[in-house]
Amino acid sequence: MPELPEVEALAQFLRAHAVGAVVGRVDVAALSVLKTFDPPISDLQGRDVSGAARFGKHLGIRCGEEDGLWLITHLSRAGWLRWSDNPSATPPKPGKGPLALRVHLFAPDGGTPAFDLTEAGTKKRLAVWLVRTPAEVPGIARLGPDALDVTEPALAELLSKSSQRIKTALTDQSVLAGIGNAYSDEILHVAKLSPFATANKLGAEEVAALHGAMRSTLTDAVQRSVGQDAARLKGEKRSGMRVHARTGLPCPVCGDTVREVSFAERSFQYCPTCQTGGKILADRRMSRLLK
Repeated sequence: MPELPEVEALAQFLRAHAVGAVVGRVDVAALSVLKTFDPPISDLQGRDVSGAARFGKHLGIRCGEEDGLWLITHLSRAGWLRWSDNPSATPPKPGKGPLALRVHLFAPDGGTPAFDLTEAGTKKRLAVWLVRTPAEVPGIARLGPDALDVTEPALAELLSKSSQRIKTALTDQSVLAGIGNAYSDEILHVAKLSPFATANKLGAEEVAALHGAMRSTLTDAVQRSVGQDAARLKGEKRSGMRVHARTGLPCPVCGDTVREVSFAERSFQYCPTCQTGGKILADRRMSRLLK
């Protein structure tokens, strides 16, 4: 799933490539992707692209100024934004392939690029809203403070109110906005904290370590991602990971084997030596298989 660094990089990519262009035709290839009907998606046509922004893990494109509209998307687990300088002029056939929505543009230099919102796989969760203000999107209205903006005292206060495991609290968008499964693994590894630690039981030093790890991990990822071509962002994300999606490989800090805990649809990774004092955390999926 694209998280804070990748969505921030996509927003900056759109600021560089789409702002100043005029929206042309909008092709909807998957009707289920649209979560709003008023205003209609056709209202985008003829509007200037005036900005792009990130709201947690949501990506927003502003079209127009004072009476502008926001095209907001949440890319979910398998969604992505793809840019084309020479898109097909033929409208896509609904339901064919990964394409969900295509926005054609008239660029100031005379070009006619487009960007696609696509989603791989069979579970279609990518969502698009057309709204007058971003706060009309329910997921944005519920967001906690942005993970890159929250101060250490504010983080301590947020965690003091949560009895969740710290892994769960970091990925709860109503607590902190922008962090998902991958970067929470990386942040907890840098902070040397167990994913199963209870949020409101962390001591002051642990909260300080967590805040520092969050800032350094996300800032580094943003710096590596911004400026990359949209097509290369996924590879850049994978290349910077220390434990996430590295089950069975050596930890780059201590050399211990990276372990995994699996759930129904997802898993997370950690280093026992760095994070849990050598303890192997219970893997519920494997425990069931061994019974």
